[in-house]
Amino acid sequence: MKVAVYDTKSYDRRFLEASEAGGGEVEWVFHEFRLNADTARSAEGADAVCVFVNDRLDRACLEVIAEVGVRHVALRCAGYNNVDIEAGTELGLRFTRVPAYSPHAVAEHSVALLLTLNRKIHRAYNRVREQNFSLGGLVGFDLHGKTVGIVGTGKIGRVAAEIFRGFGCRVLAFDKFPDEKWAENRGIEYTSFETLLAEAHVVSLYVPLLPATRYILNADTLAKTRPGVVVINTSRGKLIDTTALIDGLKSGHIGGVALDVYEEEEGVFFEDLSDTVVQDDELIRLIGFPNVLVTAHQAFLTTEALSKIAEVTRENIVRHASGQDPVEETEVLSD
Repeated sequence: MKVAVYDTKSYDRRFLEASEAGGGEVEWVFHEFRLNADTARSAEGADAVCVFVNDRLDRACLEVIAEVGVRHVALRCAGYNNVDIEAGTELGLRFTRVPAYSPHAVAEHSVALLLTLNRKIHRAYNRVREQNFSLGGLVGFDLHGKTVGIVGTGKIGRVAAEIFRGFGCRVLAFDKFPDEKWAENRGIEYTSFETLLAEAHVVSLYVPLLPATRYILNADTLAKTRPGVVVINTSRGKLIDTTALIDGLKSGHIGGVALDVYEEEEGVFFEDLSDTVVQDDELIRLIGFPNVLVTAHQAFLTTEALSKIAEVTRENIVRHASGQDPVEETEVLSD
């Protein structure tokens, strides 16, 4: 069976091809460009398409891929805010995603971002490479004893909360559907969103992008945070209003920001733009702050996570073609 794979990088190809070690049921057709309404006819002849976070599967795109015979859309990611599920369901398409490829990968990256930002590891590294061994401007703070606010206690949020507890932090959590038993066993306190904002030295986001969570951190909610708060986001860029974030940094109310996602990252993240002029003024402003650390959506980028994504995606495609249910580590978004 033929599968058109979009927005691929070398690591995508390597891990998807490696997933074929147990059998060659799938013929991968790799495309470096993204899937959208303008490129959708490239899926002609494919039984399924495999997409990532910046492919744009709106109704216009889905109508074309359905017209050319595609029946399965396999997302090799957890988020699906870039896909019109309702339109696809009307067109008879089936969607699967991989929501639990490695919660440890993303949680550990968010903690690594905080540690790097707080202890100025990135700045110290650059100094030492230039034979500058001074310590001025590199003062951080102990995480031990600080209050960390975890917004969203799904698989990733729970792992992150437990890591912070291991550092000796007080951990506050907010979730619309709290897991009280887990929290009690781990010494974690569920509280209101407002209390979390007011008391946390660090606020870290682990929620999906939904209408209710869009700009969950905005001018009003950021104003309710503790002065000097550090904000971490490894989930979805549009959880934070960038303009409000910059205003908070400029005023000094926000003490630091660590981001692996950005609300207008499409066309920027995953690309080498070192020889071009980036046109996004807010992104350039953000990365210019000394107390801001940005990585380009790499939290998922571990051997374990990429292997799991490839294996589950391939198995879902094979099972769908033979009329079987998907594997347990996935989720069907439509039927």
